[in-house]
Amino acid sequence: MGRWASFASFFAPLIAVIEIPSIIYRSMENQEHRNRWAPVLPVIGKVSHHSIGLDWSRGRGSRTGPPESWTRFSLEVEDNKTHAFDTVYKGYGTTHTVAGLKPSTTYKFRIKVGNLSGGCTYSSIVSVSTAGEPLNGKDLHQAVNMNDQEQLAKVLQSGTIDVDVPDRMGFTPVMVAAQKGYFSLVQILVQRGADVMRKSSDRKDSLTLACFSGHLEVVKYLRGCGAPWTSREGGGLTALQAALHGGHLPVIAYMIQDGCEVDGRDGVSGWTPLMEVSAVSGNVAVAALLINAGASVNAADRKGKTPLMVAVLNDHQDLVSLLLRNGADLSVKNEFGSSAAEMARAFDRQGMYEEVGDAPIPPPRPYLSFSMVLFLPLHSRPMRALLFRQRTKPPNKKLKMAAGTPTVTPWPSP
Repeated sequence: MGRWASFASFFAPLIAVIEIPSIIYRSMENQEHRNRWAPVLPVIGKVSHHSIGLDWSRGRGSRTGPPESWTRFSLEVEDNKTHAFDTVYKGYGTTHTVAGLKPSTTYKFRIKVGNLSGGCTYSSIVSVSTAGEPLNGKDLHQAVNMNDQEQLAKVLQSGTIDVDVPDRMGFTPVMVAAQKGYFSLVQILVQRGADVMRKSSDRKDSLTLACFSGHLEVVKYLRGCGAPWTSREGGGLTALQAALHGGHLPVIAYMIQDGCEVDGRDGVSGWTPLMEVSAVSGNVAVAALLINAGASVNAADRKGKTPLMVAVLNDHQDLVSLLLRNGADLSVKNEFGSSAAEMARAFDRQGMYEEVGDAPIPPPRPYLSFSMVLFLPLHSRPMRALLFRQRTKPPNKKLKMAAGTPTVTPWPSP
């Protein structure tokens, strides 16, 4: 017994030396196991107004060994209403970008790590806020519509928006500013590169809109930027005709002085600006301005109508007088063979008829009613001739006028 005791005492230090590394190894193995399954606090990556990037790869090497030994991660986000955590990612990866988030909103994330025994551990919670929503075309148009120079400058300085971005009507910001007469905004937008010659979906440009709305200062500025008078909108109107529709005498006077063509025709009916005045407003002052600038009082459209005829049809008596004093030709007829005097009579324009009544007017065509036929011998030669000529009732001149100039056909000689 004493021999074994002495033997054990002799080998005890040696056994201890052998056992210590084994203990250290097992301790290191356990620590590695804990590190392997311990969750890491996610690191915040790229953040936008609608997404957040997260990374939890710190301290983790590449995946080795069979797949069943790989660490599986889950990224969870807290619901802001229920405060419960929902899984937004599950897999072996160590990075993920969460998309579809709301701008300027705070989100809370955590990492869940599962182990081979079926348990799991969680990381600490990290809070991240998304960025504010970037400025867009809607903000640009809102600043222009509100005539807000400060907000406009802020939007343009962001550098993320096209200065010519159209609204849902196809109008660019400079078109809107020109139409509303916001001269300072027009200047800012042009200096930022706005295209003054660009057209909307209905072919209107900034100059045409400014002329129609009567903003003389804007019109002059756009002309200085190279906007031409020759541009036409979708209906074929020139810039001068657009100004006539608006009835803005100062703008019209400037346009004529600046060399705008006074007899330029639209692209649809072939109307000149003087015809436009005769049809729309009958404004004598505007018409006189055009005539004094050399507008033709006898120019005819594609259907042969002259400014005088158009003025008669639209009951602009003062304009009729002005046109006659400046050489309007009473003998001219339209494509249906009707003169201005015949139109005045057909539409019962008594006052105008006195103005234009010097032109010869054919007698009205007689109408043969059915009752009159009963009193005429059916076998007579005059009766057969009349029946041949009057098979139908003559059309109502006033109704026919709705589609164009009335035709007054003289009664044929027997």
